[in-house]
Amino acid sequence: MAEAGISEDQDQFICPVCLHLPNDPVTVPCGHSFCMLCINGCWDQEDQRGVYSCPQCRETFTPRPVLRRNYFIAEMLEKLKIDRQAAPPAGPGDVECDFCTGRKLKAVKSCLMCLASFCEDHLKPHLEVPALKKHRLVKASGQLQEKICSQHDKLIEIYCRTDQSCICYLCTMHEHKGHDTVPAVAERTQKQSELKELQRRFQQRLQEKEKELQELKQAVNTIKHSAQAALEDSEKIFTELIRSIEKKRSEVTELIRAQEKAELSQTEELLENLEQEIADLKRRNTELEQLSQTEDHIHFLQSFQSLCVSSGSEALSSFTVRPQQSFDGVRKSLSDLKERLEQFKKEFSQIPAQSSTAAAGRVISPSAPKTREDFLQYFCQLTLDPSTVNRKLCLSEENRVVRWRWGSQRHSDHPERFDSVCQVLCKESLTGRCYWEVEWSEAELRFVSTSVSYKGISRKGWGDECVFGRNNQSWSLQCFPTLTFQHNKIKTALSAPLSSRIGVYVDHSAGILSFYSVSDTMTLLHTVHTTFTQPLYAGFWVVLGTVKLCDSR
Repeated sequence: MAEAGISEDQDQFICPVCLHLPNDPVTVPCGHSFCMLCINGCWDQEDQRGVYSCPQCRETFTPRPVLRRNYFIAEMLEKLKIDRQAAPPAGPGDVECDFCTGRKLKAVKSCLMCLASFCEDHLKPHLEVPALKKHRLVKASGQLQEKICSQHDKLIEIYCRTDQSCICYLCTMHEHKGHDTVPAVAERTQKQSELKELQRRFQQRLQEKEKELQELKQAVNTIKHSAQAALEDSEKIFTELIRSIEKKRSEVTELIRAQEKAELSQTEELLENLEQEIADLKRRNTELEQLSQTEDHIHFLQSFQSLCVSSGSEALSSFTVRPQQSFDGVRKSLSDLKERLEQFKKEFSQIPAQSSTAAAGRVISPSAPKTREDFLQYFCQLTLDPSTVNRKLCLSEENRVVRWRWGSQRHSDHPERFDSVCQVLCKESLTGRCYWEVEWSEAELRFVSTSVSYKGISRKGWGDECVFGRNNQSWSLQCFPTLTFQHNKIKTALSAPLSSRIGVYVDHSAGILSFYSVSDTMTLLHTVHTTFTQPLYAGFWVVLGTVKLCDSR
C-alpha cells in the first residue's frame, strides 16, 4: 500500500527548499521534512538570532533542534527511485510529462482542459477523481498552445464559417460577433464528408494515373521491341548492301585489270613492231646517205634502182592509241552509281527524323486538357505562405485570401518575406501537371498579377530581381488594369477577353505554362513553352485589392 501511495503522489516527498526529492531526508519537530543539507543551510543563517523556524510553516524552535535521518522517508524514496528508473524516460521526439520533477517521464495523454501532458503516474487523478474524469483526454501532444486563442487565452472549440477560422467562445462576442459560427465538432462532421469526397476524387485520379503509367510502360516495351526489330532489319539490309558493294567492287577491279592487261598486250606488240620499223628506216637512210656520196656512177645507178624498189615495196604502219577512252565506260558506270548512292543517302537521312517525330507524337507528348473538367483533374489546393507575405498584405480564410491594407501589418521578420514589393508566394511546390484558379473584384483593384516563380527569387528591395516577371526566375500575367505577360523584363501585350477568374495550368516536365480566362468556357490568354529547371511556386502581386484562391468547384 505504501508503494501504491508513492506511485500515485510522488510530489508529497518534494523538499520545500530545493523542490527535488530529498537527499538524506530529515524531519523537524513540526513534522515537515527536508534535505539535511537544505535545512541546515537555512538554520545556519539564523544562528545569530538564536531562534530557528520551519521554512514551510514558520513554526519557531529554541534551541536549535537536533536533526536525525528519517529512515521511513528514505526507504520510500529508494523505492520511488526504483519505480521511476523502471518507467520509460522521455526521449527525442517524445512529449514530456509537465508534472514530473527532475527526471522527466514520457507523457501518455494530454488534457485539453488542463492544457498539460501527463505520464502514467500523474494521469491517475484524471482517471479516478470524479471532477477530473470529465476532462477531455487526447493522445500526448506537444502543440497544446495551438489550441489556445492567442487573444483571449481560451480553449479554441468553435469554427467561424464566415472567416473560415477556428476561434474561442470570447471571439464570438467580439471580432466574430454576428458571424456564422458552429461547434468545431459539427464543422468537423461536415468537413469529414467533404474530405471523403476529396479522397474519392484523388483515388479516381490515382487510378487514372496508374492506368496511364501502365500504358506508358507498355508503350516503352513496344518501343524497345520495335527498335530492336528495326536494328535487326537495318543490320541485315546494310550487311547485304555491303556484301553487294564489296562483290561489285571486286568484279569492277577484275574487269579493269583484265582490260588493262589486254590493252597493254596489244600496245606492247605494236610498240615492238614500231621500234623494228624505226631501226630499218634508220639503216636504209644510212645506205641512201652513203650512196649519195659515192663517185662511182655505175655503182650509184645499180644501187639506186634496188634501194628505190625496197623502199617503196614496204608500207609504213599506222597506230591509233586512245588510253583515256579505254576506261570511259567504267568511269561512266561508276559515276552513275555514285549519283544513285547520293540520292540514297538523302533518303536515308530522313529516316531518324521521321522516326523521332512519330515516336514523340505517339508516346512522349500526353494529351493536353481542353475542357474545364479536364483541367480540374489536375487541381491543386494551394495556400499562401505567411513567411513570404509583404507587410502591406494580410492573409485570411485559412491563408487562401490576400488583401492589400493601408499601413504595415504586424508580420514578424523573416528571411523569405518580400520586404518592399507587395507580393506573396504559395507554400506548395509545383511539379508534374498542376492547375489552380484565382479571382478578384475589379471594382477595388489597382494592380494585380498572377505568377509562377522559382523559390530562389530575391525578396529584399525594389530591384527587378524581386518583381514577378522582371527576371529569369519568374513568369507573370498582369491581369489588371491591362492584360500583359512578362518574363525577364520582356512584355507581351494581350488582347484576349478577360474575366475576373483566371485559371493557370503548368506541365512542368513538358515545359508548358498557360493562362486561361475562366467563365462558361476556357479562353486561352497566353501560353509559354520553355524548360523549367526547378520546382515552381504560385505567387501574386496585389495593390489596392483582394485576390482569392478558388476551390475546385
